[in-house]
Amino acid sequence: MKVAVIGSALSGNKGAAAMLESGVQQLSARDPEARFVLLSMYPRSDAAQNAYPTMKVLDASPLRLGVLINGAALLHRLLPPLRSAIEGAVPEVRALATADVMLDQGGITFVDGRGKFLIYNVASILPALFVGTPVVKCAQAMGPFRTPLNKLAAKALLPRMAAIVSRGAVTHEHLMGLGLDNVTAGADLAFTLDVTEHDAELARQAVDMTFFDDGDVVGVSPSAVLRKSAEAAGEDYVAEVQRMVDHLTGTLGKKVLLVAHSARAHTDKTHNNDLPLCREVYAGLAHPERVLFPDEELSSQALRYLIGRCDAFVASRFHAMVSSLAMGVPTLVIGWSHKYREVLDMFGLAEWALGHDAYSDEVFAERVGDLLDRQSEVREALESSLPKVKAKALEQVSVIERVARG
Repeated sequence: MKVAVIGSALSGNKGAAAMLESGVQQLSARDPEARFVLLSMYPRSDAAQNAYPTMKVLDASPLRLGVLINGAALLHRLLPPLRSAIEGAVPEVRALATADVMLDQGGITFVDGRGKFLIYNVASILPALFVGTPVVKCAQAMGPFRTPLNKLAAKALLPRMAAIVSRGAVTHEHLMGLGLDNVTAGADLAFTLDVTEHDAELARQAVDMTFFDDGDVVGVSPSAVLRKSAEAAGEDYVAEVQRMVDHLTGTLGKKVLLVAHSARAHTDKTHNNDLPLCREVYAGLAHPERVLFPDEELSSQALRYLIGRCDAFVASRFHAMVSSLAMGVPTLVIGWSHKYREVLDMFGLAEWALGHDAYSDEVFAERVGDLLDRQSEVREALESSLPKVKAKALEQVSVIERVARG
């Protein structure tokens, strides 16, 4: 099986890495001969971090994807006599043309209000359609489709997907509203991510694990995406997170693991990078001695291992939430989209989703206090539901196999 992948990465957003590596792990377990090509937004850093001998990283950085790869793929469709030459000149087109299936692993696509990302959502899937390779949109959030441009693009392209996996009930309802017949209800593939002893050892080497010895640790994962929207509304997001952490360490006497779940080493650019944000937060804390902040880019597996050592978790990064739920850690989510609540709802825990528009210091203190008081109850709900959620996530592997086998 030859599999091309787009929309995910090893570097930057560790949720994208979790989706990518889960796919490689699960498909390789079913087909040891499976080979993968990652069409990467960050080709250099992804190539440096690629530990999979069965996966090759190619350059699908935004400009190259939008202009060269899309243009060459269109010519590949229109000019059959030149196909060999095009494939020789543009290896990304060759990888797509020879793949049995392309996986689109964009975490959230074709959503109203995210117009600037719509171009990338479209550009990611058009080349495969041009060269005739079937596309599976792996479990992700989509919709609503009310704004004219987003609705037009969704109605034009989503029916052409070989299969679409929704990532929760809200997304599924949005897709059904388009009248699609190629949708399967699923769960995020990252729930199946394997954390090996090797991954755990790398995490233990990165931080002082004695921090967790006495328990009483609450993880906090802020989000540069949420910061951008908060500051656009005139709010001081850094100060907000600092007050959140200070409440946990000062008022409640907890220890805090501060997690940059999107991280890009050696850059201060904030796209897919929470490290600069976390540094600012950490610099202004009242009790930094009670906070563990790994100021580096860790793998998705190492982060999942550390998150699993927490007693409770406060997540604003989506896949930090996925990791905490997958590790059975009671989680309060402060988010900005239906994508958070619909996943929590799979566990019967939607009450622990708090929209940032409803956030205040008082509301946070009340909700996190409730979560800590009800830890045992929430853990039981997680333990009860997690096997079903993982099984639902694995169903899409069968969907991918079916499409790839034709």
